[in-house]
Amino acid sequence: MYLCLRLMKIIILIGALWASCGLSIGQSSWTKDLPGIGTFSSARVADLNGDGVDDIVLGAGKEELQKSDSGVIALDGKTGSLLWHVSSRDQMFGSAVFQDINKDGHPDVFISGRSSELIAIDGFTGKPIWRFDPHSKKNNKKEWFNFYNPQWIPDQDKDGLMDLLVSNGGDVKVEAYNPNRAPGYLLIMSARTGEILSLAGMPDNKEIYMSVTATPTPGQNDFDILFGTGGETIGGNLYLGKLSQVIKGDLTKAILLDSCADRGYISPAARVDINGDGVTDIFVNAVNGRLLVFDGKTLKRLWELKRPETETYSSLAVGYFNRDNIPDVFASYAMGVWPKLDWSTQFMADGRTGVIQFVDSLGFYQNSSGIAVDWDGDGLDEVLMSVNFQEIIKGYQKFFYNMLVLIDFKTNEVLQIGDNYNGNNMSSTPWAGDLDHDGFLDIIYVNGVNLRHTYTFDGMQVHRIATQVPVKMPVKWGAYQGSKYTGVFD
Repeated sequence: MYLCLRLMKIIILIGALWASCGLSIGQSSWTKDLPGIGTFSSARVADLNGDGVDDIVLGAGKEELQKSDSGVIALDGKTGSLLWHVSSRDQMFGSAVFQDINKDGHPDVFISGRSSELIAIDGFTGKPIWRFDPHSKKNNKKEWFNFYNPQWIPDQDKDGLMDLLVSNGGDVKVEAYNPNRAPGYLLIMSARTGEILSLAGMPDNKEIYMSVTATPTPGQNDFDILFGTGGETIGGNLYLGKLSQVIKGDLTKAILLDSCADRGYISPAARVDINGDGVTDIFVNAVNGRLLVFDGKTLKRLWELKRPETETYSSLAVGYFNRDNIPDVFASYAMGVWPKLDWSTQFMADGRTGVIQFVDSLGFYQNSSGIAVDWDGDGLDEVLMSVNFQEIIKGYQKFFYNMLVLIDFKTNEVLQIGDNYNGNNMSSTPWAGDLDHDGFLDIIYVNGVNLRHTYTFDGMQVHRIATQVPVKMPVKWGAYQGSKYTGVFD
């Protein structure tokens, strides 16, 4: 029997973790089994049923291009029971955002996926309010592909509701290295009806896989829009545009920040002020293993990291990982070249200088990102992340497992949280925060359950791990794209 030596060390440390970190599993913990489906979505939470405990919303589904009666699921945060499920015509890989658009006092759910799926769902009843229809007379003049994670922007159609800014693109039926691809779009959509209010094509006429980030433009009545084009095998460009440009339907004046000839920009950007000028700076992972950092005011490149022989499809975690008062960044990159991506490597870089202060190589390839929590209450953040590993029996039989680990940058220890779980976690970033507002940290963790195969949609589990770790300050980066789901570190 063979198990990766690095991961054996992590597992051995579990005894020390329970003793030193004060982790005990409370009665509020639960596990929900969901047979026949899988997920690439990351958990988002909101109190859907009004009981004072936040509930969990996940996109889900079956294999690509297959319908599912459980494309979106909502679980009761208190018990793990299924509140509702909504069908989809393909995988719902997006992560939810929330707004009460029907004014019933319960947040409604907006979530995206493959095959032009974008759905608004009554958060209390689980009934769809609207669903984007690519074949309607209003929408059938364009080719529609995947919708990515939307962002809220100010009310555009004067109905008193924030509206949606979202990207659409990525034709799965095109061969990997074929450059002839349909262009992607940024859309402004009415939150109330799903109607397209504005539409702007990519300035380079390329496809898009990147979720947009929208932040107010300093000193202007406008928003900065970060987006990128290209993909795993096709070159692309990174842009900073304006919301006003999307409203006019013309992004040709968007500012070019970076280009890459053979890879694009996929994971969403993060914005965090690292130079103290009051303007959030720009952090972006490029697929070709680069971390790019730009001054948010001048757009000057502040620093850049290149990790050799890697690619990245995951986003960043932002937190106070060292002892200065400047936020830092953590990333996990895949080693190899798509589609042969086997192992992962991680690093933490000083936010101000870009100097790498921690490096490791934990687990097999996945797209999920790390999150940041102050586990021991010392004012410095640790990273919580998912790790996949394999057990090989008799030299050829592979069994797949995954677990949660905590990385402490003060000691460079990697400690396991909770149990080992059967199967893989390919793309679901954990969530951490105070789910029931009792002052203690809760973790939501998702994994597939297939022991013998990794890329499967034939069963999954959702876990609530209720800890006795005090939450002394609000968790700022406790979810994919941060605790507010905006990609902005406040």
